Amino acid sequence: MIDETKRQHADRRTELAAEASRLLAGDEKRMRVQLEEWAPYDIAHLYPGLTIRERSLLLGALETEALADVISELDTDSQLEALQLVGAARAAEVLNRMENDDAADMLADVPDEAKEYLLSLMTRDESDMVRKLMAYGPETAGGLMTNRYVWFRERYTVREAVEKVKAFAELTKHVHYFYVVDEEKRLKGSLTYRDLVLAREDQRVADLMQEKVVSVPVDMDQEEVAMLFEDYDLLSVPVVDRENRLIGIVTVDDVIDVLREEANEDINKLSASDKTIDFRTAPLTAARRRLPWLLMLLVLGLVSGGIISRFERTLDQVVALTFFMPMIAGMTGNTGTQSLAVVVRGLTAQKQIGRTTIVRLLWRELSVGLLIGAVCGTGIAVVAGWWQASAVFGLVVGISLFLTIIIGTMAGTVIPLLLHRLKVDPAVASGPLITTLNDLFSLTVYFSTATVFLSYLT
Repeated sequence: MIDETKRQHADRRTELAAEASRLLAGDEKRMRVQLEEWAPYDIAHLYPGLTIRERSLLLGALETEALADVISELDTDSQLEALQLVGAARAAEVLNRMENDDAADMLADVPDEAKEYLLSLMTRDESDMVRKLMAYGPETAGGLMTNRYVWFRERYTVREAVEKVKAFAELTKHVHYFYVVDEEKRLKGSLTYRDLVLAREDQRVADLMQEKVVSVPVDMDQEEVAMLFEDYDLLSVPVVDRENRLIGIVTVDDVIDVLREEANEDINKLSASDKTIDFRTAPLTAARRRLPWLLMLLVLGLVSGGIISRFERTLDQVVALTFFMPMIAGMTGNTGTQSLAVVVRGLTAQKQIGRTTIVRLLWRELSVGLLIGAVCGTGIAVVAGWWQASAVFGLVVGISLFLTIIIGTMAGTVIPLLLHRLKVDPAVASGPLITTLNDLFSLTVYFSTATVFLSYLT
């Protein structure tokens, strides 16, 4: 199903690229009309593949609002280029129409000189708001929020509220709720479009509003904000300061971006690369971010070599033990990584887990380890015993695999739980680290078991 969806998207993009080529080669008026039906994301996706001339034609054919949406979808370098291509006057219109949080995100990544120039193109009110947003932490509610929302005073009637919505119609494009505030702009409640449509014109919004409003402080971490959206099925959430004054809102489109960023961050940690590394990351930067983890794992790998050397006598007498070393170590690491992924995902989703949940999780993973270990251990015991024509040898390999799978499963469960208890991000317990530790455990168990049965193997 996923492959089919990807194929459909690829086919659609191919069709759009062909259509874009026809439009750019044709009449400008027709192109302007046709582009009104295109999604900003599709235009932004095609933009990098166009020539400078085609890009200029495309940007010039877009209405200001559509142009602002398209530029918001581009990467930083393409955003700066697009603003240069449309000229200073048009760039000023675009920046003023762009969502404040998108403008703040863009300006945060550009050189200071370009940042100040672009801010100077904006109106005073818009540039002041963007500067305020840039002052908040990039991974906080303040860094995510926008000031494009509509609020009412408690004393407003429905008629007055509707008139304000009409007056600020451009701001209501992505607004899902209206917020009610007192004279000091402290948050008091919220309304929906439905509440306004069904109410009488003479009713007061204070009588219609929902008083129990889920809000977030301006310094709340973006991941916690995203969890609130998931827990309460929100489309937007108000952001308040310490005095509960309404200062902005976070919308669901930004939360989706946060969830993607957090998922990528966890994946990077699980792969022991810590910070984000993508196709554009410079080689030196990528190496610097990977190297500390790999050096630590290298040291642990040397410890594995030391363990093997301690059992040199056992290996000399039963060389066949080496045949199953990769399998034992690999299976242990694989089961540990599976448990790690399950635990990290659960901790990321719940954040707070009680003792009962931990005990239940440990018992569940132990049971899983016992079942998998029994099945795999029995199977490999039969294969190893038949291959070496020795039931004792098969028993050694089978018992070793059984024990190491249990150890790997529990290590992948306990280590992230301990880190979580120590207030450390559990995703730091990366897959390579768990795998390397499990190599140490598995080799120790394997050769210790073989040593115990050595007199029966020689």
